[in-house]
Amino acid sequence: MWLQRLRFSPAAAVRQSLRSFAAVSDSNNYNNNVSDKLETVSVDERHPLKGIRILDLTRIVAGPYCTMVLADLGAEVIKVERPHFGDEARKWGPPFLEHSGDATYFLSSNRNKQSVCIDMKRGRKIMHELIEQSDVLVENYVPGTLDRYDLGYEQVRQVNPQLIYCTISGYGAVGPYAKRPGYDVIASSMGGLLHITGEREGPPSKVGVAVTDIATGLYAHGAILAALLQRQRTQRGQKIDVDLLSTCCSLLINVASNYLNAGTEAKRWGTAHSSIVPYQSFKTVDGYLTVGAGSDAQFVELCQRLQIEEIPLNDKFKTNKDRVKNREELVNLLAKILAKNTSKNWMNQFEGASFVVGPVNSIREVFEDEHIQAIGLVKELPHSKDKSVKVVGPPVVYSEARNDARTAPPMLGEHTDEVLGRLLGYSTDKIAELREQRIIQ
Repeated sequence: MWLQRLRFSPAAAVRQSLRSFAAVSDSNNYNNNVSDKLETVSVDERHPLKGIRILDLTRIVAGPYCTMVLADLGAEVIKVERPHFGDEARKWGPPFLEHSGDATYFLSSNRNKQSVCIDMKRGRKIMHELIEQSDVLVENYVPGTLDRYDLGYEQVRQVNPQLIYCTISGYGAVGPYAKRPGYDVIASSMGGLLHITGEREGPPSKVGVAVTDIATGLYAHGAILAALLQRQRTQRGQKIDVDLLSTCCSLLINVASNYLNAGTEAKRWGTAHSSIVPYQSFKTVDGYLTVGAGSDAQFVELCQRLQIEEIPLNDKFKTNKDRVKNREELVNLLAKILAKNTSKNWMNQFEGASFVVGPVNSIREVFEDEHIQAIGLVKELPHSKDKSVKVVGPPVVYSEARNDARTAPPMLGEHTDEVLGRLLGYSTDKIAELREQRIIQ
């Protein structure tokens, strides 16, 4: 595995050999009542990031999502949280878990991690010791905040010159907005995503999930992997800046290109497509069905299956350019036809079609879908207080590597003693003293 050769000093090699992010090894020993469906996978040589340690100083969504994706690939992720409070997402409910009290929101981006509670201001020495033992640090504080705790990049690079230091912020390290706090909906507003989302005659609308946060986390995850690969050649760490606003602008893709190269201002299209017709959702008897004909041949087949074979022969609808020009007439025609039957019956009638089609599922229907169940995307993991929790597992499958959900999102401070004892060699008495001083929890 290429990432296992990233550290070069003998001491680092010894540290790496000691690393092991242990998942629950035996579900029967853990809890006799836990279903045998629960995941109990440990990190092994098939995990690409086995041996890589990540110090996770992130909260909410973008940062935790990034580190979770890396953890799925086998990285040991130590999540540093504020004593007695922790990641704000733990309180972003309802709904909450029955026994632990954590919001289910927190579960979505924190599996495969260890939680350590340290007061970063008073526990600087502990933080520096953890940094010395880590490959990557990821943080999403307002730029400049961690400098006050001697945890800024220029400070910690003196502690560990090989450290990859990834900063996730709202607007980046430079520019007039640099010091502003960043949130998904604000970045999506300023980055134009809300302007192009919503019904044609309606107000702007946000996407149903924090898509800019998630995309930023994915950009950060890829950047960290690239920096680790570069470090293999240079033996040097570096700082990475990823921000929500730049990410949102990158998500505009063809909309941005249309404006930058043709001066075309975008507008909202609802579920429709600005450049392809038909390509949108249509009302059926019991719901909605999304249909897209990306080529003239696909449009001909759609019309054949709808038994309106004469429509593609009409000069107004022969080509996609014609269909875009006469969008309203065609969409109204198709809408009247599709409204006469159920989504299920239409899906049966369209089985094997060359054009794309699918029902607009509720969340219940998503997870009851036969395909989602067949691929085993949902994973059930043992939880220290709530018996088990369910998570949506990694969407990427490798032929040789492993990429999996192994352990449930941790309780606040669940691993403080283990990490300080195993990794830093702290005695039980020293840990107790730090806890009495309220430096750790």
